[in-house]
Amino acid sequence: MQFEVWAPQAGRVTLQCDGVTRAMERDPEREGWWRGEAEAHDGSRYGFALDGGPVRPDPRSRRQPDGPDGPSAVVDHARFAWRAQWGGRPLPGAVLYELHVGTYTREGTFDAAAERLGHLAELGVTHVELMPVCPFPGRHGWGYEGVSLWAVHEPYGGPEGLKRFVDRAHALGLGVVLDVVHNHLGPSGNYLPEFGPYFTDTHHTPWGAAVNLDAPGSDEVRSYLVQSALAWLRDYRIDGLRLDAVHALVDTRAHHFLEELSEAVDTLAADTGRPLFLIAESDLNDPRVVTPREEGGFGVHAQWNDDFHHALHTALTGESQGYYADFARAPLAALAKTLTGGFFHDGTYSSFRGRHHGRPLDRDRVAGHRLLGYSQTHDQVGNRARGDRLAALVSPGLLACAAALTLTAPFTPMLFMGEEWAAGTPWQFFTDHTDPELARAVRDGRRREFAAHGWAEEDVPDPQDPATRDRSCLDWSEPEREPHARVLAWYRLLVALRHEQPDLTDPDLGDTKVAYDEERRWLAFRRGDVRVAVNLAGEPAAVPLGAPGARVLAAWEPVRAPGPDGVLHLPGESAVVLLQE
Repeated sequence: MQFEVWAPQAGRVTLQCDGVTRAMERDPEREGWWRGEAEAHDGSRYGFALDGGPVRPDPRSRRQPDGPDGPSAVVDHARFAWRAQWGGRPLPGAVLYELHVGTYTREGTFDAAAERLGHLAELGVTHVELMPVCPFPGRHGWGYEGVSLWAVHEPYGGPEGLKRFVDRAHALGLGVVLDVVHNHLGPSGNYLPEFGPYFTDTHHTPWGAAVNLDAPGSDEVRSYLVQSALAWLRDYRIDGLRLDAVHALVDTRAHHFLEELSEAVDTLAADTGRPLFLIAESDLNDPRVVTPREEGGFGVHAQWNDDFHHALHTALTGESQGYYADFARAPLAALAKTLTGGFFHDGTYSSFRGRHHGRPLDRDRVAGHRLLGYSQTHDQVGNRARGDRLAALVSPGLLACAAALTLTAPFTPMLFMGEEWAAGTPWQFFTDHTDPELARAVRDGRRREFAAHGWAEEDVPDPQDPATRDRSCLDWSEPEREPHARVLAWYRLLVALRHEQPDLTDPDLGDTKVAYDEERRWLAFRRGDVRVAVNLAGEPAAVPLGAPGARVLAAWEPVRAPGPDGVLHLPGESAVVLLQE
């Protein structure tokens, strides 16, 4: 078997495979690359030593059986027997469901999560979006400090476990999206700087030196990231990738990394005959991210839209701290703006940033499904001091309003695991760092962060305490009892309506018409023949819907269709979806 590694600064490279050491040779055709032959098979352990140093894992390792610091292992992807016949599922018309393997079940494995996929098929979601699964220190963590961008966290089940999960999802008609982190790697077990200029001091990020996308040596670094992304789509039959924090991918080259990656993914989609897509997490509010390449954009197929979340969250909770401040001044106006224009900050002044931010979307060029809308995510829940979900902050009626707005808005909706039954479990920040100094730094840093906002140290859960992770696991007995069962039935109904009513998946972002009353706290919007109204106030509201004779498709509380005057009398803290036939 041939092994290869990029180590442009090394003067000597040796390969250690199954206890046998062999010298490697420079590749005459590729500058900086080394190659060597060794007897190996699926499961063989190996690593590389540079200039007589310690043996390190392969930067392109497909498996780390003993964790980030241990030797790599050979993976023969052809050995897995795929069973599901799967042609893929495109992003337009999708309903996504964000899932963390380690807390979706108490067991915290791919196999245990796969046993619960029937619940999602019944719910009506189309794609499961897995949080990162690359190896990270310890057993439990969010996954955003992973290393070995081609490998799978062993405690979850490793490569075989992920394949079984994907195969089961596809058999149930569910696509799988994987969250990948290209903007930084974990500090523990990260040996890439020993091999080459994977990082650069030319730019700095919140995690330190930036990934090298534009400095000397960046051609190979970009290829490393692109080929890693394609490997997930090809070898694991993943249907799409969520790209973490692309605003931290600093790239001054004329051909932006995101454009290069989207080209490669589109090419693979054409070669395989499966619809493949990229979803960016972006804080830029820059339309170029989701504008097609042929129209001057980067060609990413969609992005998370935090502005919709922030407007909805402030309207529901009244919170106004931090980045919520600008939205909280007139939350229903902010919500109306996002429903019709996508971004709230589209060149407006952001008090949180202390500057103007964003740029308007061209609604004639950007379809609504290219923005993801959500009321909760791992970030927006887990980055709260105590990881409290929306269900801990507002009434079931307001949760119903949030669900109605998210699942009927012109965006691609995304749910966060457990949201669909108003889970009573929190979702907190937890780690399992094996380095005591790093564990202490993370714990103290988080407590200092929230102390600045008035939180007592004892009120902020210790990320390293196993109980923090355990509290964050879903309680699968909840969906069977009230009030959770009623919320789950409401979500199922709304998801079904989204699939049944063509107007709810209309790609024309500009076709949404909104009316609202900031003082009386009601908002209504029209998408084709579908009318949606929510009343966030505690008392009933008379909503001039202008849809006499409309038929009620779904209502959280009993409600009559508008009379001849077109006025809808909507109970307090409730939502309704109607059809004007």
